[in-house]
Amino acid sequence: MISQKAKYALRALVVLARADAEKALFISDIAEEQNIPKKFLEQILLDLKHQGIVMSRRGKMGGYLLLKPAEEITFGEVLRLIDGPIAPLPCLSKIAYRRCEDCQDEATCEIRHVFNEVANVTRAVLDKTTIADCLIYGANAKVAELLDS
Repeated sequence: MISQKAKYALRALVVLARADAEKALFISDIAEEQNIPKKFLEQILLDLKHQGIVMSRRGKMGGYLLLKPAEEITFGEVLRLIDGPIAPLPCLSKIAYRRCEDCQDEATCEIRHVFNEVANVTRAVLDKTTIADCLIYGANAKVAELLDS
């Protein structure tokens, strides 16, 4: 399950992607529109800023904008930044591999084999689906299209 923080991050990025590319949005406006606690959203946008996904402007015309194009921001990237590895088992993580303590042999572990398929399909969908896809197709249509391919 993804965290509430990751859901808020994705929702905020979709709002920023919908906005005029030159117009910065205030945190308070995004928070109100998406019903996200303002202080929590500040932390999230700061994390995304440090990772080069969004930028901030100061002053009267200040606020947040996308730094990367929405077509280049994948759900997988955002989830990894906010929640860490996308893996149902530690032995399947690409970036934080850990052998399962109770596993005798990864090569013959039936549970690992099933969840490896789940992880691969999940990663494929998340790494192909961009913030821009939510604007063009709606998330459900894009996910259905990716699952059919």
